[in-house]
Formats: sequence, structure tokens, C-alpha cells
Amino acid sequence: MRVLVVEDDDRLAAALSDVLRQHGFDVDRVGTGADALRCSGAADIVLLDLGLPDLDGMEVCRRLRARSDVPVIIVTARSEQTARLHGLNLGADDYLVKPFDLRELVARIHAVTRRTARAAPGSGTATDGADVLVHGDLRIDVRRREVLLAGDVCALTAKEFDLLVLLAREPGVVFRREQILSAVWGSSWKGHGHTLEVHVGSLRSKLASRALIGTVRGVGYRLGS
Repeated sequence: MRVLVVEDDDRLAAALSDVLRQHGFDVDRVGTGADALRCSGAADIVLLDLGLPDLDGMEVCRRLRARSDVPVIIVTARSEQTARLHGLNLGADDYLVKPFDLRELVARIHAVTRRTARAAPGSGTATDGADVLVHGDLRIDVRRREVLLAGDVCALTAKEFDLLVLLAREPGVVFRREQILSAVWGSSWKGHGHTLEVHVGSLRSKLASRALIGTVRGVGYRLGS
């Protein structure tokens, strides 16, 4: 698997690249947004810093997602929830705040690529069960991976879509956090707990409704309040 590391800090990029190679990844490293856009076509996943010297990483993420489905993990010192939500809304598949444990990053790379591989066209995983799910004004075409809200297209990231489909297949049923992490992230690893909360928040924002995805405190989430 080829990883594109987009990081302008030479020492951090070198350390990160060394660890990734030790875990069997092929690594390319660039230090600018322009080079990230130029080199992303050969990557299986992109690790994207936000503080780049030429383009803000959020803009790089937006441009990457506009032309490619390559998985993107934002790796940044920006810890504010608004930044997390903005990055996920732009199409990032995950968001990791510096400083971080390198083992956590490797685990997240495996989880993201495992999930995106399952969701790839022709894999069959995402099309199990009904092809079209309807809940009020919400219409989910599972085969086409398209969501309509009151007739308007609602653009979701891969994980937001998979999370919504999971809940929509059994409206009203409470899914435990561990169940959701296993189904959507391919792991029950607790390190994704905050990521799940951020994805739920982003999904609620895009669906313009907090009530559509209900929280059962201490347990998990369900479609419908």
C-alpha cells in the first residue's frame, strides 16, 4: 500500500515515513499542497497536514475530494471541534490530532483502507439488504451510494454514508457504540470513540436535523428520536 505523507515539517515527516515503512507501507512524502495534488494519483491513502506553506490543508482536502475517492486522514495540531467537523464535511475519512501515538495512526490507516475497500463498487458489502431505504424525507440509494433529503442531494463522506445506512436499515433500533465501530470502522478499538461522535455531529449537520439521529446516553445511537 502506498501512503502519501503531506507534511512540511522535515523531522516529523522523516520519523513518520520511517515508522510507516517499518509497518510495510510504501511512502512518498511532499511538503506543499500543490505537490500533494500533483502526486495524489499514485497514492492508496493520503495523510494530510493542514499547516502547509502554500495552500491550507482544508483547501487541499476539498480539491482532492472533488477529483478523487482516495482515502484522506487529516493529521494536524488543530484540535477544535469546528476544525474536525469542517475537515470531515470536506470529505476527509478520519481526523487525528497531534501529538499522537504512531501505533494509533497505523491502526487508523488500516481501518480506513479496510472500510473503503469494502465500500468499493462491486464489493457487494454495501448493497446487502434493501437497495433503497426511505425514512420520511430521507431517501438512501444504497447501490448508488446517494442520499436525497427532501429531493435534494446530500453529499456525505464514505463513513458518514455507511453510518447512516447502518442506522437506516433498522430505524428505531439502538446500535451500541461498539457495534457501530465494528460495522463502520471495521474495529471495536476504542480509539475511534471520539471520531464516531464527530461523524455523528457532522451527519446531523448535513441532514439539518439533530432529532433524526437520536442519542441514547451511555449506549449508542438510533435513527429517529
